[in-house]
Amino acid sequence: MAEGGGTGSAAPVAGVTSDLTGAVFISYASQDAAVAEAVCKALEDAGLACWIAPRNVRAGDFYADAIVQAINSCRVLVLILSRSAIDSPHVLREVERASAKMRPIISIHIDATPLPPGLEYFLSASHWLDASKGPVSGVLPALIESARGHQAGSGQRAPAGATAGGTPATTAIGNRAAATWLKPAGALLIVLMAAGLLYLLVDRIGLSKRSAGVAAPNEASTGAAATFAPPPHSVAVLPFVNLSGDPKQDYFSDGLSEELLNSLAAVRGLQVAARTSAFSFKGKDVEVGEIARRLNVGNILEGSVRKEGDHVRITAQLINAVTGFQLWSKTYDRDLKGVLKLQSEVASQVSTALKATLLNAADAPPDSGGTDNSQAFDAYLRAETLVANGEWHGNIADYLAVLVAANDAYSEALKFDPRYANAWLGKAHVLLGIQRQNSDYGPKGRQPANDALAAARTAAALAPQLGIAHATLAEVLSRLFFDFAAAAPEYRRALELSPGDARVLTRASLFLAQMGSLDEALVHARRVAVLDPLNANDQFEVGRVFDIGRRYREAIEAYGRAELIDPHDTYYRAVTGVAYLKLGDLEAALQACTAPLAGASAPPGGENHLWCLTLTYGRLGRHAEAEAALAALKATAGNAWAYQFAQIYAQWGDTNKALDWLDIAYQLKDAGLIFLKMDKLLDPVRQEPRFQAIYAKLNFPP
Repeated sequence: MAEGGGTGSAAPVAGVTSDLTGAVFISYASQDAAVAEAVCKALEDAGLACWIAPRNVRAGDFYADAIVQAINSCRVLVLILSRSAIDSPHVLREVERASAKMRPIISIHIDATPLPPGLEYFLSASHWLDASKGPVSGVLPALIESARGHQAGSGQRAPAGATAGGTPATTAIGNRAAATWLKPAGALLIVLMAAGLLYLLVDRIGLSKRSAGVAAPNEASTGAAATFAPPPHSVAVLPFVNLSGDPKQDYFSDGLSEELLNSLAAVRGLQVAARTSAFSFKGKDVEVGEIARRLNVGNILEGSVRKEGDHVRITAQLINAVTGFQLWSKTYDRDLKGVLKLQSEVASQVSTALKATLLNAADAPPDSGGTDNSQAFDAYLRAETLVANGEWHGNIADYLAVLVAANDAYSEALKFDPRYANAWLGKAHVLLGIQRQNSDYGPKGRQPANDALAAARTAAALAPQLGIAHATLAEVLSRLFFDFAAAAPEYRRALELSPGDARVLTRASLFLAQMGSLDEALVHARRVAVLDPLNANDQFEVGRVFDIGRRYREAIEAYGRAELIDPHDTYYRAVTGVAYLKLGDLEAALQACTAPLAGASAPPGGENHLWCLTLTYGRLGRHAEAEAALAALKATAGNAWAYQFAQIYAQWGDTNKALDWLDIAYQLKDAGLIFLKMDKLLDPVRQEPRFQAIYAKLNFPP
């Protein structure tokens, strides 16, 4: 446990030292010290070494370092879970650290306080013991048995008769269903599906080869299967196969898959792999079992779409990737005008099929923000495809052309259905991108920002239960208007409504970090990394949150993961170099700035590269090279990089020029200003009156 429990004390035990590699780490809030001491004593009486603070923190050790080292070396973490623990940021850090290090967590619930989203995420698949209705002594035998299993090195072992969250009949360990649900349920589903097998066979031809990679049901107990233990309530939606015979119809099958994914992401209790990671397997001959392992999901939803005119046939099947059982399957024949209702229907049936493995029964999907107008839906899917395939690749003109085309398609959708919330959301998103690339700083140049705000507000009004609508409104308010006070409650609402939507978590985590709420930001950022593990941008966002929090080594690790996924993005390399600069490792910074990207023979080039070089040469005292790099950057970027020029001059020690450029950035509403509160590069001018005046105008939260 961390500082939150520093006032508690466990009685000394003979022979116990502070170096307890492989010990049971006990995490608790100081208010629960008596319970923690009792648990520690019971475990050590049973011959299980324990690490508990403050007892095992050696005199003179830095407290936080001792905690981190103990968690790194422990075999299992035992959490005394109570209202006090939930309110302790230190307990959350310990749980987060243990989860990051893949240490098993056994929770002892000593009261009935509901879990907040942060802890619920980390504890959703862990063993837990319920001592809320009786003395903690009642759960100690099960705790000892489970801890013994983990200390013996079996990460999958649970108390006899228990699963993750399960229990022996004689021990109260919650009310979750045992894993044996699958046998009768699976048998029943197989019988029900048999009647429709021939009817579905043709539409499944495109799926059968990929599904063959799932372990057969009778292999579920083998060693290979046992090592794969994803959260039971997790699912990935793979891009549905286009069986229309026309490759131009891919936008429809992909768009329908994405809409279904977003609908499932809004279901509380479901952990849904994000789009970028799930869609990375499109067109690749990868077996379902391998996909599930790479995404760390227990279930795969796949299907096919055959679109002919205004008629569509959709076949979907849900597979348990661990056991190989097909949990649910159905074919739908519909007119396009009912396709949005169909998405909600499929999402509801998928969540029902997963209820037996959920921590709590999944709710029906909320309003998806869709339409019943087939022409509006078709135009919307074309816009979504343009956005998905038009990521930034360094060419402003090409990127703007894609955004403008997408905006036109969203507008076409809204012409057919003005109440189409998702089309308003898409419009707000692309208008935000257009504004950020706009070089017209006059009143007309702000029109995209005003239109984006109007579109986001319309979407939130039309679909108030849609988390991404509130997140988009918050993003526009904060990034384009610096209205942080209005953005904060919108992000809170988005997280409350859609705690499993990677789009919401990505935006909210960065905003929270920029506002100084670093602990909460890291919880959400790390969840994004789990939901979207093959998305370079999301790994980069985790790095940015660490970077803002001045945890530079962890930021560099995350940036490195992003570059491994996308080795050709110059920005990942540039921010890595600047992170080394902030760390004080100038040689590593220069290496990152100048080393060629994968497959290239020359340094990266471009504005990001020049920004990195300008800062690094300046710190190295290579002034002529720094000035040359800055001149090149100004020639290509112009005033659009006003905020970065302020950073550069602040690091060079030229206070007046730094503040001049900061004034320009404020006048131009430079999006970089959202980083002002936490930006280390501007520390040299932070106490200047002119800096403080701009800071006050931005109205950052305290």
